[in-house]
Amino acid sequence: MVSASSGLPATLGHYRIAEKIGEGGMGTVYRAHDEHLDRDVAIKLLGAGMIADADAHARFRNEALLLSRMNHPNIATIYDFDSQDGIQFIVTEFIPGISLSNMLEAGALQESEVLELGIQLAEGLATAHDQGLLHRDIKPSNLRIATGNHLKILDFGLAVRMQPVSEITAETNAPFLAGTLAYMAPEQLRGEMPDARSDIYSAGAVLYEMATGRLAFPEVMAPTLAEAIFHRIPARPRSWNPLLSNRLEDIILRCLEKNPAHRYQSARELVADLRRATIAGSGRERTIAVLYFENLSGDAREEYFRDGITEDITTELSRVKGLHVFSRSAVLAFRDKPVTPAYVSQQLNASHVLEGSVRRDANRIRVTAKLVDTKTGCHLWAERFDRELQDVFAIQDEISRKIVQALEIELSESDRYRLGRIPTRNVEAYEFYLRGRQYFYQSKRKSIECALEMFSHATQRDERYALAYAGVADCYSYLYMYFDGDVRNLKLADTMSRKALELDVELAEAHAARGLAVSLSKRYDEAQREFETAIRLNPRLFEAYYFYARTCFAQGKYGQAADLFEHAGEVKPEDYQAPFLFAFTCRILKRSSEESAAYHRTLENVERHLALNPDDARALYIGGTTLQDIGDKERSVQWVQRAYSLASDDPYIVYGVACYYCRLGKFDEGMEYFEKAVEAGFSHKDWIENDTDLDPLRTSPRFAAILQRLEGHNDL
Repeated sequence: MVSASSGLPATLGHYRIAEKIGEGGMGTVYRAHDEHLDRDVAIKLLGAGMIADADAHARFRNEALLLSRMNHPNIATIYDFDSQDGIQFIVTEFIPGISLSNMLEAGALQESEVLELGIQLAEGLATAHDQGLLHRDIKPSNLRIATGNHLKILDFGLAVRMQPVSEITAETNAPFLAGTLAYMAPEQLRGEMPDARSDIYSAGAVLYEMATGRLAFPEVMAPTLAEAIFHRIPARPRSWNPLLSNRLEDIILRCLEKNPAHRYQSARELVADLRRATIAGSGRERTIAVLYFENLSGDAREEYFRDGITEDITTELSRVKGLHVFSRSAVLAFRDKPVTPAYVSQQLNASHVLEGSVRRDANRIRVTAKLVDTKTGCHLWAERFDRELQDVFAIQDEISRKIVQALEIELSESDRYRLGRIPTRNVEAYEFYLRGRQYFYQSKRKSIECALEMFSHATQRDERYALAYAGVADCYSYLYMYFDGDVRNLKLADTMSRKALELDVELAEAHAARGLAVSLSKRYDEAQREFETAIRLNPRLFEAYYFYARTCFAQGKYGQAADLFEHAGEVKPEDYQAPFLFAFTCRILKRSSEESAAYHRTLENVERHLALNPDDARALYIGGTTLQDIGDKERSVQWVQRAYSLASDDPYIVYGVACYYCRLGKFDEGMEYFEKAVEAGFSHKDWIENDTDLDPLRTSPRFAAILQRLEGHNDL
């Protein structure tokens, strides 16, 4: 506890002070406990020397106001701003972990880690800049690294409103000189009006330090340090760390250009280049396609088992840092086809292919697997496993570990832990789960109901099977969103997702299921925490990004939604729904160049998908809407009409058709299909309220009446 001699009360409001955790030029930060909501928080107070400074008080309150306008996973969340006995204080989330400056005491980071943290830093800055805010004090001590290398930007005490570059003139009054000298851009140091590029310079200085373990300008005395910032070129990062790639070095040095016009012009540009460097870094040397194993059981009914083993190996490998694994849908086109590793490499640019077979006979199983270098055609590893059926999990784990060993990937402690985890030891429960997953992928009402039945059977066979409970929760959430807005589905989604987490708090899928379930009850803060936890536990989990994005969209947080839809598309490049919704969100944000590129990417993915699944109504609807947006009206109408003819009872498709007709300006037809969609079970009211496609209908009394009925139906 904080001692009485500190002059600080034991409590501020309903916050019980625990300990001091940080101190800076603007204030002191304490860990405290929120007695009302039973959670730890961080409380920031003005420094003792500023209590009588009216300007400092104004800046302090300004920090709270600025933070309250931002909601992003890489920016600390504000909870409260209050005062007691003349003491003003800001309450924010408490972030367990260490500062980046503490992390750097051990020296330079691995390039993959620099890129991972750099992307998060740039994304947080992009959101701040979108809100018209400059941080002005980006440095390692203001960056907190939580579990799973999750970065949070702290301390907006020096933040100011940003003027567009085009509006800055010689007469513009610059704000007072502020920041930390070693990370300050030249124009900021000269007292000129800073802009987004000034924060980008500071980010570059941080990237330099992460990559080299040294400051870009190590001078100690302020005059010589200022002279270096103004006139000297920093040493190339590779002169300190030869293992760095040229690409990352170029990114860092571009951030540190003296002339702002030569730097990245926006944080989003920096994000894009860091992501490209991440992909190039994973490179062709560490990309693997896990082909569907051949079913040698002689019974087509056993394919679900073969598929399940293949997909579980894919999932396990995708969690290994430094290894890019193509998703299930990316390799689906090769299932049960006599393709060669060279052909797979040609189609996917994979450096390695895992192929094999499964034969199941009563309680025995035989699995063969071989890892092939697609460049040479050589087998790097091959093995046959003849085991009892109950050993299927051990076989999967051994295959994953052998691949990691063959590719000479060094596993982190968390990777080793995750690879060794077994979701259930009950083979019968596992079989039911695999059957449920097979149905769930089909995304139709009947298939979701079948999946629910299978997942439920799995939980009955093993009452501690967390993954199966997460599956049950997702089924109820899907039923509520798309097919049946009965509040009982919502309550069951809540109950089952909570059960999954109680059984396994380290399961990313459980946190994602919980996030989706609570988001549908509008508990958005809780949903955010769950989705972010899921992403930290498994950065390759598509559903976490995708449904987090949809949750943000449903709240009208279009900028954050766009970022998350873009992430989802990167995690699962062959998916067509994420780029479609990213394009749609960019349209709302008037980011036209990104919108156009995303629509073309959507159409490419849809066409590839339809080549394998020509009767997929969802793909046809999304493809038809995309064709309309890129100007191919004739095919657009044909595809949407075909989608409706295939799934006229699917509320999601009918809702999409309503939006399509509204885009065409055919508002009567749009209203007709919108009403049909709601009557069929589409009940995502928050989404409806923020979907700009429906804007032309909002003045209609008929539209208002439909929403009123929906509100009454969904009330808890």
